[in-house]
Amino acid sequence: MPADPLSPLRQLRAGISRGDVTPRGAVEQALVHADSNASRNVYIARDAEAALREADELTLKFSANPKPDLYGIPISLKDCFDLAGFTTTCGSRFYAARNRLSQQDSTIAARIRALGAVIIGKTHLHQLAYGITGQNPDYGDCLQPNNAQRLTGGSSSGAAASVQEGSAIAGIGTDTGGSIRVPAALCGLAGYRASIELAHQSGLWHGSMHLAPTFDTLGFVFRDLRDAPLLAEAVFGLHVPALTDTSNKNVSIGCASNDFLHDCEPQVLEGFHHWQQTLSESGARIVPVDTRFWNEAMEIFAPIQAHEAAAIHSANSGGEFSHFETSIARRLAWGASISTEEIQRLRERHTAFRDKMDALQREHKFLILPCAPVTQLVAGADHADARRKILRYTTPASLSGVPVVTLPAAGGAGVQLAAARGDDAHLLAFAANLIHNGGTADSRTRTLEC
Repeated sequence: MPADPLSPLRQLRAGISRGDVTPRGAVEQALVHADSNASRNVYIARDAEAALREADELTLKFSANPKPDLYGIPISLKDCFDLAGFTTTCGSRFYAARNRLSQQDSTIAARIRALGAVIIGKTHLHQLAYGITGQNPDYGDCLQPNNAQRLTGGSSSGAAASVQEGSAIAGIGTDTGGSIRVPAALCGLAGYRASIELAHQSGLWHGSMHLAPTFDTLGFVFRDLRDAPLLAEAVFGLHVPALTDTSNKNVSIGCASNDFLHDCEPQVLEGFHHWQQTLSESGARIVPVDTRFWNEAMEIFAPIQAHEAAAIHSANSGGEFSHFETSIARRLAWGASISTEEIQRLRERHTAFRDKMDALQREHKFLILPCAPVTQLVAGADHADARRKILRYTTPASLSGVPVVTLPAAGGAGVQLAAARGDDAHLLAFAANLIHNGGTADSRTRTLEC
């Protein structure tokens, strides 16, 4: 199906600019769709009346023209960011009881509100943002609004669900080991995780709960690749250049080897090959690369992540991890048991891994590989092995701290397109330009009407 003449964000902005829809009307439409999944838990907390008041106040707050970039645009916020008047739960009943109501917005919430966005509510997440499936014993497993038989994936589960159901144009989330890339892919959506340095600049993490600071970064789930530049300019202050139809010519893209892809489902490979073909037809050169060293990524990533997460949550819980879901509690206890000497050795391996990735990305403008070896996580099934299988695909980018765009594919077979650290602007421009060169956004997701 061809892409819409305007992307969802630009379509809504155009409607507001023409006066066909008001900010209140956009928020009302978003609220109609909110929590429409079968588990009714896209949002952990939201206040419809407050959101409508906020929309009404925009006309006075931004009376002059031109309006800011996100004027009247409904956005969702992962519940690990503070939002004034709400408790930050991080997907945990323990934190829901322990934390007080936030008195002020996190930096990220304040930034998008300053640009005219209306925050619909605080979205579901895998507990502590420490998981990849979207399962949560405290707030229920997050089911896809379009398919109650499938989990969204995590940890930014509600962010993906909010976009899929049409209650938000974009869902702000975090990505440590794949927490934006995987739910975006499994829900047939696009995603963007920022370079680690970009996410840590300008105090963007202020008023947020970390999981593992060495790897934590910010980003968003959205529907159409063409919307990524405007969203990134708003959230991160990036200047994303407009590319011409010839900008993709002769770009070298390193492609994951067949050996690395040995456990992929056929539909994942089909989606991967589709995007390789699309990129080739746009003029890019697809070059197989040696990815054998990627197989050590998880054994470097997992213990450092667990060690840092244990330090954060031990300080908050008095060293008592039984407040949390059993498998997470075990990982935290393991992280707390790792010696300083072992962490230092792992950090040295991390540096060496990052150097290898940097060398690879000096040879190729981008790297491409699937987001996950599977297209779905069936609701109610045992996913004990899912974390290990999926993170093998996402942790190479997490260790190297690079920006990644999730290229959506039918049926949940999304693909990672990664650039070198700091090259976010060119990555976003390149990905957006793919729509004009044969790439398509998934059109089955509900969009806000205007």
